[in-house]
Amino acid sequence: MRFLAVPGRGVPKAGHWQREWAGRPGWAWAPEPPGPPVVFAERVAALEAAVAASPEPVVLVAHSAGCVTVVRWAGAHEGPVHAALLVTPPFLREEPVPMARLPFRSMVVASRDDPYCTPAGFAAYAEAWGSELFDAGAVGHLDSKTGFGPWPEGERLVAALTAG
Repeated sequence: MRFLAVPGRGVPKAGHWQREWAGRPGWAWAPEPPGPPVVFAERVAALEAAVAASPEPVVLVAHSAGCVTVVRWAGAHEGPVHAALLVTPPFLREEPVPMARLPFRSMVVASRDDPYCTPAGFAAYAEAWGSELFDAGAVGHLDSKTGFGPWPEGERLVAALTAG
């Protein structure tokens, strides 16, 4: 199985869990973190290219706006996606977030004190996307700023999604 890290709005800082994971064997960025502004059409196209180029099923591991990239991709494309871990998807005022069921197994990781989405918002995403909902506790936006370089719990979640 191949793992694709789908970045959020900015370029993850050194030590960010997603940057660490993307540097491992069997992992790649999709797309390479371009930084702001987020142009979803470009990011969806880059994700499509990465999924299509994979010789084996992929697991998508998205953070923040990367989650929106994944659900937009799923609404327009098909591909060998085994599962997706969708970590702290944001509420976006300026861009509608698709609310259709995903055609693969997925899990939304929610934070009780995320500045970009509420617990009720995470629950709504999980329900609409047909995703499992994982309450990570009060972990902010699960980024470097909130203390998440290494994230062992996330590694366990990825392992659970890929089991079986």
